[in-house]
Amino acid sequence: MTRHARNSTAGSVYTYHEKKRDAKASGYGSLSERFSKDSIKGFDCCSLTLQPCRNPVASADGYLFDKEAILEYYLAKKKEILRQQKEYEKQNKREENEINELKAAAHRSQVEKFIATEKGEGMPGSTPSTSSASLSNMAGAKAKDLPSFWVPAMTPDAKPIIVPKPVTDIYCPVSGKILKIKDLIDVKFTLAPKDDDERGKSLISRQVRYMCPVTRDVLSNSVPCTILKPTGDVVTTECFEKLIKKDMIHPLTGKKLREKDIITLQRGGTGFASVNDKLEATEARPSMMA
Repeated sequence: MTRHARNSTAGSVYTYHEKKRDAKASGYGSLSERFSKDSIKGFDCCSLTLQPCRNPVASADGYLFDKEAILEYYLAKKKEILRQQKEYEKQNKREENEINELKAAAHRSQVEKFIATEKGEGMPGSTPSTSSASLSNMAGAKAKDLPSFWVPAMTPDAKPIIVPKPVTDIYCPVSGKILKIKDLIDVKFTLAPKDDDERGKSLISRQVRYMCPVTRDVLSNSVPCTILKPTGDVVTTECFEKLIKKDMIHPLTGKKLREKDIITLQRGGTGFASVNDKLEATEARPSMMA
């Protein structure tokens, strides 16, 4: 057996790997790529910045945000809504002015018609007026229709832009539900003890950062977590199911818990289909016809 037997390229079978490789190099056909766990944010990372949270807060649906990032997002949306409201108010005033101008023009035409009738103009037997009618677009009633004929918006092909009424609600960037600042919950992670190899490392560079305050289990993307709303402590879902759910007593404060005080923390990704709904990205490319 020669040394190139395993890498022989003279095989009679067109393998799946060769087909995918040639399709990627050809530039035709859709490409699908599977996400790895490195492509999905961590359980303690902000859903906006995708970085570990410094001041973590969670929405009512369990999505984690950095407090600074979510406040900047909220203020930016507020400014955008105010800008849209001003444009909408200007549009309403402009429409109101146009309606008033049309009413005034209609009233003026009726007055002119009445005056012409009183003078006998346009009646049978009356002599036509010697003054020729103006053909200018800026004369008579046409001045209201075309106030500035050189403006592009006044050309026959230009259509007015209608600004819809802005929505005053601000929605969560992840869940799409209505977001309110008062509904955000301060989240408190319990730091895991440092190993000897991680003495000089910062919190972000550590592999094991947080743990459950009750069972001391390490928290990660593969461990389902639950937030206790009264204090913001993050415990494992297994700890809640086995130790807390029976009596509904907070294990750290001893106070009574309610059903709405239990919030499931939305995890990042592990790369396994049992945890994540969508693990593939598809890029559409032109298809090569036979």
